[in-house]
Amino acid sequence: MSKTYIATGINLKGKPFGESDRILTILTREFGLIRVIAPGARKAKSQLGGRSELFVVNQLLIAKGRSLDKITQAETLTTYSGLGKNLGKLAASQYLAELVISQALSEHPQEDLFILLNEHLNRLQSLSNSPLIANSTQIIANLTQGIFHLLALAGTAPQVQFCCITQRLLHPNFTDEHWRVGFSIDAGGIISLSDWTKLQTPSHPQPRNSHQALSKSPTVTESGNLYTIETVPQPKLKINTKLTAPQLAILQHLGQPQLLEPMVSSLSPAISALDWMTVERILRQYAEYHLGYAIRSALLIDTFTHQFIVDPPF
Repeated sequence: MSKTYIATGINLKGKPFGESDRILTILTREFGLIRVIAPGARKAKSQLGGRSELFVVNQLLIAKGRSLDKITQAETLTTYSGLGKNLGKLAASQYLAELVISQALSEHPQEDLFILLNEHLNRLQSLSNSPLIANSTQIIANLTQGIFHLLALAGTAPQVQFCCITQRLLHPNFTDEHWRVGFSIDAGGIISLSDWTKLQTPSHPQPRNSHQALSKSPTVTESGNLYTIETVPQPKLKINTKLTAPQLAILQHLGQPQLLEPMVSSLSPAISALDWMTVERILRQYAEYHLGYAIRSALLIDTFTHQFIVDPPF
């Protein structure tokens, strides 16, 4: 007789299986990421039909199987049905779900990840469905903070407070509209452009904590019985983008528990939808760098944002 176990989980992905079944990828509190069969879920009158939809939280009774386990009972605890009523909300939710799938562990409790995902899905669902740019920007803003929180939970969030070269605290300069700060994916976060420029000069000494700052580094070669020191070209530290003061302010507030947009706006009333889009895009590139592949769900976000800003300069 098959053994059974109980788990509380949220459906993150589903695909048809056989004539009427569905395979679900579920994030559970107790066992992390699992893949199970929802038997008969695609039948018109199936009790598992609605319970196997995306972003539904169920308490599950699951029977062990030879290859895939099987859901035998499901009781719905929470649904996020409102996410499907707005393209931006749905795209943002699928985006976050894809990140969660990439970082969740199997056969290990994932309590913090489970709570964090539900928190951000709840925030997205509570936003207005109005097509106004302000409301659409709120969706991008909440998505951006969700991405940052997931990266932080995984221990891979970028450094957004201190320069990655000098470890000096950087503050956004709102008094100079031409002021910029660099963001380097390779270095792991923000970089003072003045310090970065100095490091591109070969005569400038290399900081001890930087391995890519200089264009050349010394090596020892042997020629007969003589040893000489040569310089070998090294890759320069790449700046992926230059962020404005409002964009840096956004980045530096994303780690807070709540989205502190009023505080950011008091620092700079000029924060726009484009600023949020820019920060989301650099965090996307940063996450894809660590994942080693493109986030497919992000294409839906691009479709959504093009409704109110055409051809963003990324």
